Amino acid sequence: MIEVISTNITSPLGTTTQQNWEAIKSNISALSNCLDSSIPQQFVAAKFTKQQINSIIIEGYTQFESMIIRSIEEAISKLNTNITQRCILIISTTKANIDHLSTSLNNNYISPATSACRIANYLGIKSQPIVVCNACISGVTAQILANNLISCNLYDYAIVCGADTLSTFTLSGFCAFRTLSSEPCRPFDIERLGLNLGEAAATIVYGNKKDKHGWSLLQGNQTNDAYHLSTPIPTGDGACRAILNTLREFDINNLALIGVHGTATMFNDQMESKAIERANLSSVPICAIKSYYGHTMGAAGVLETIILFSALDDGTIPAVKGFNELGVSGKINISNKPQKTDKQSFLKIISGFGGNNAAVLYTKTSPFTDTFCKIKRLKTIKTVHINQNSAYVNNKLITTTNKGKTLLTELYKQLKCNYLKFYKMDTLCKLLFVATEMLLSETDKSYNPVVIMFNNSSSIVSDIKYIETISNKDEFYPSPTTFLYTLPNIALGEIAIKHSLTNETTLYILNNKNQELMNNVVAATLAKAKTNTAITGWIDCSSEHTFEADIKLITHC
Repeated sequence: MIEVISTNITSPLGTTTQQNWEAIKSNISALSNCLDSSIPQQFVAAKFTKQQINSIIIEGYTQFESMIIRSIEEAISKLNTNITQRCILIISTTKANIDHLSTSLNNNYISPATSACRIANYLGIKSQPIVVCNACISGVTAQILANNLISCNLYDYAIVCGADTLSTFTLSGFCAFRTLSSEPCRPFDIERLGLNLGEAAATIVYGNKKDKHGWSLLQGNQTNDAYHLSTPIPTGDGACRAILNTLREFDINNLALIGVHGTATMFNDQMESKAIERANLSSVPICAIKSYYGHTMGAAGVLETIILFSALDDGTIPAVKGFNELGVSGKINISNKPQKTDKQSFLKIISGFGGNNAAVLYTKTSPFTDTFCKIKRLKTIKTVHINQNSAYVNNKLITTTNKGKTLLTELYKQLKCNYLKFYKMDTLCKLLFVATEMLLSETDKSYNPVVIMFNNSSSIVSDIKYIETISNKDEFYPSPTTFLYTLPNIALGEIAIKHSLTNETTLYILNNKNQELMNNVVAATLAKAKTNTAITGWIDCSSEHTFEADIKLITHC
């Protein structure tokens, strides 16, 4: 259990948490009609004005970096102590500085890992930062990671900041999926047309000091549907498991509300309603706030959690703006009017591409404990190493004749796994797919490990390919499949489907291959997980012919 010691939201509705909460209390939305010359349709989004952007930008830093710095500075300015010692910076994002990338990889592009280091240096944080790139659930994944690391006494403080800008890249991707709404979104409503996008930065600062009057992250859990890369399982099974795992030993009668993902898309809202019903939470009020901010992507899980702190501090369950008539089959408690409550615990849930689901439980009322989780020593069961030139299993060379990306196809054919979807994958997915097949071959099939991967290049190869499909507005043909592979966690979703892996699947981006940090993240995760095994390691692809997979199957000793 860790304590929330400060927060900030920097959004089109304000630059402080209080300003944002006052706007929502006043039923003010940041959504408005927008135009982008590259997008062949009108859309509604929550976008900073030029004046707001000018006030945010720090000279020499991108908008993405400036938003994060401004948000974190505001959050830590409220503290009476220097938290930069034994402090970890965790940034959650989907595409970071993606609009600075061109097909020629111009000098203006700054990778997510580089941005994180620039931000940490600006703030005086000495430890290596971590970027969470887990699609829509990134913000909640980051909160769970902070809890794991502090609870295992690896750090005293964690700064979690979720951020994304409203980029042509992302807008076109959701346009390709035909999920953008031309009207303000209406979560769970029978006439909902789709989602709106938004931009924001949101920060939660955590500490291990115990203040019995503050919000505490009690526990959290992540699951994978192992069903489909872009469509949630209709039964809500994966989300339900994340909810039940998070609420274990907690009296649900103490829940004030459930903060839902509530994207206002047909599939997500329907799935969430079924997950809530299956978890026997139909009577608990739900809160969906994307009709105020849009889907802020990597910021969503953090921003929405902060709003719930403010709402319950104010004794209020926010209205679901835009909702009029129930349009889902699962039984949920939803209202377009604000409600009063004196309860001080809530559940935040979220789901996203790659089959990911996550939930976190916050409370002000549970007793505090000072005990730390014990990290156990890890034992390696099997290793696989692949690069563009060779492949090894347990340090034994595999005989091959090809180099570069054709090496991956040769290895796939040697495995004889008859999984034709392999040929549609991008290089990063092929690399992890082949490495995992080699890793799990002739191993105990009863394992249901967590999957925790690290890389540096994110999904740069697919990013460049996708940009080629949207760079010329006269030949605008964004592919939903290509866009999907610009989310690097999709590689983990592919192997989850293939091997029915239903526990956590998470991708972290680091500036370098820091083995000590990687081991600490995995050990802290397993200390809290429902399994004692993990598939983990380095999985990086900087070009179609330059890549490395250095992965292993590990367990507690």
